[in-house]
Amino acid sequence: MPALCRDCLTEFDAARRCPSCASPRIITHPELFALSIAHMDCDAFYASVEKRDDPSLEGKPVIIGGGRRGVVSTACYVARIRGVKSAMPMFQALKLCPEAVIIKPRMSAYVEASRAIRAMMEELTPDIEPLSLDEAFMDLSGTERLHGAPPAVMLARLIRRMRTELGLTGSIGLSHNKFLAKVASDLDKPHGFSVIGKAETESFLRHKPVRLIWGVGPAAQAGFEKAGIRTFSDLLRWERTDLIARFGSMGDRLWHLARGQDRRRISAHTPVKSISNETTFFEDTSDPELLDGHLWRMAEKVSDRAKAKDIAGRVVTLKLKRADHSLISRRLSLRDATQLADTIYRTARALFDQLGDQGPYRLLGCGLSDLVDAAGADRSGDLLDQDATQRVQAERATDEIRARFGPEAILKGRALR
Repeated sequence: MPALCRDCLTEFDAARRCPSCASPRIITHPELFALSIAHMDCDAFYASVEKRDDPSLEGKPVIIGGGRRGVVSTACYVARIRGVKSAMPMFQALKLCPEAVIIKPRMSAYVEASRAIRAMMEELTPDIEPLSLDEAFMDLSGTERLHGAPPAVMLARLIRRMRTELGLTGSIGLSHNKFLAKVASDLDKPHGFSVIGKAETESFLRHKPVRLIWGVGPAAQAGFEKAGIRTFSDLLRWERTDLIARFGSMGDRLWHLARGQDRRRISAHTPVKSISNETTFFEDTSDPELLDGHLWRMAEKVSDRAKAKDIAGRVVTLKLKRADHSLISRRLSLRDATQLADTIYRTARALFDQLGDQGPYRLLGCGLSDLVDAAGADRSGDLLDQDATQRVQAERATDEIRARFGPEAILKGRALR
């Protein structure tokens, strides 16, 4: 049976240890060198970057997130053992793990690490579909002649490079379609490599819970349970027409997934639909200066992401959540698409001013949507605002200085509020 050492990348027939380096970290599977659809998921990515950059955090429970009123963005595996999970309210996480080190997200560091990983992936294949900063699908079909090695070997080499060159680890899922590759990447985390072959697909899925399906949350799961569907074997008992009648278009997808079928192609050009940034405050606030400062910083972050992707948006959105958790959302369509922080901020600020005094607020967010290519954006200016052109020129000059000397080289006064 084909086998691969994950440490020295030696290929051999199945054995308990690698015949070259004696490592027990081997992968064995009948279809190991025949599969080419992969999902790579970094292990506790944000927390891993923080531990890499600060060795004093090694062995400590680390949680990335906001204050006590926020939620957990990422928890390292030490904290996860205590029950801490992503999206968990911070106060609840601290009850489970009171000794945790809480770190505010450093998006610039995570983006830099993500770009380095993406560059390594691009050396393997152009067919990469990122899902977020820390995970992506890859199609390595037809790359064996190029690299002189099957996809499984190249994927193991990628993970080894991530560990040795970047100090980060990831887990690989390898299969014959996207659905199963993503399922596989979760089977052996952290630092795992799992394979689901064609021959074993139906037997592998049969008794697994339907929550394995990506995107099935608590609400969808409750709907399935009402229909008596808890496992894939339950799905197999339904006729295709009945699933469609019960769940609409999702029913057709469920029928195929129950049989391990997924015809979706890996697309390197999946369009970004929106860019947004939001924050949950430590305490509810109506302080106009504090809110204004946060709004500017969010507009800057949204703008930076738009500029990095060379896109612009025609719609600016403002999001607010009151103390009673009721949500306020306002949006305004612009005459021309923009990627400028000044335009995003002024539009969002105008939307905020129209609300009057409806606070205090526990959450504030700002976003840009209806995205287009940046070519032609921010060209016409504002005839009613004589200073608009000067502000655009100042922002472009600021971008050049920050690109050369770092993001903290120039700060607006309102950013310090």
